[in-house]
Amino acid sequence: MNSIEDLRQEVEEIKKRNKRVEADKAWETSATRKAALFVLTYLVVTIFFIAMQIKKPFVNAITPTIGFIISTLTLPQIKKWWIEKNKYLG
Repeated sequence: MNSIEDLRQEVEEIKKRNKRVEADKAWETSATRKAALFVLTYLVVTIFFIAMQIKKPFVNAITPTIGFIISTLTLPQIKKWWIEKNKYLG
C-alpha cells in the first residue's frame, strides 16, 4: 500500500508543478506583463535621460522603450524558430 500512496503523492506534486508552469506561461503572454515592461522601461530610460541632461527626456525616452518592447514581443517567434531549427520538438 505504501507504493500506491507514493504514487498519489507524486501525481499531486506533478499537478502542482503543472499549475505553476501554466501560471508562468500565462504571465509571459499577459497584457499586464507587457504594460509593466513598457512603463518600467520608460521610467528607467526617462530617469537616465534626465540624469544625462538630454533635451526632452520624456519624449526621447519613447524611442528606446518602443524598441525594447518590440524586441521582447518578437522573442517568442524567434524562440519557436530556434527550437524547430534545432529539432528540440520531437
